[in-house]
Parts: sequence; structure tokens; C-alpha cells
Amino acid sequence: MPKLYSSRHIIAVLHSHGFVEVDQTGSHKKFRLESLTAIVPAAKREIPYGTFMSVLRQPGLRKQDFE
Repeated sequence: MPKLYSSRHIIAVLHSHGFVEVDQTGSHKKFRLESLTAIVPAAKREIPYGTFMSVLRQPGLRKQDFE
């Protein structure tokens, strides 16, 4: 079973890579760095693996960035 990360951890990693929160619609936060955008479900203890992989693909990050 792959490791599941919280939205708080994902947001902290995005901030450490220079992403800035630009918008929030409902329970989803939008982060931007130049032309890259990442949308993260906010306030969740564990993000499902498929959703985590989607968050990785949006800005082009790797799994190693989150460990």
C-alpha cells in the first residue's frame, strides 16, 4: 500500500517549492508558480493515492519531493 499524505503536508511541500496560494473554491485550494498550477483538496487527513498522483502531475513534481 502506498503512503498517503495529508493535504497539510502537500501544501507545505508546494510552499517550499515556491508555490503561492492564489484562490480557494469550496474545499479546494489553488496554488501557482509562474505558469504552473496545482489544485489541492484542503483540510483532509489523507489524500487518496489517485488524487495525490493528479496533484503531482499538475505542476510536474515527483514523489521524492514529498518524502
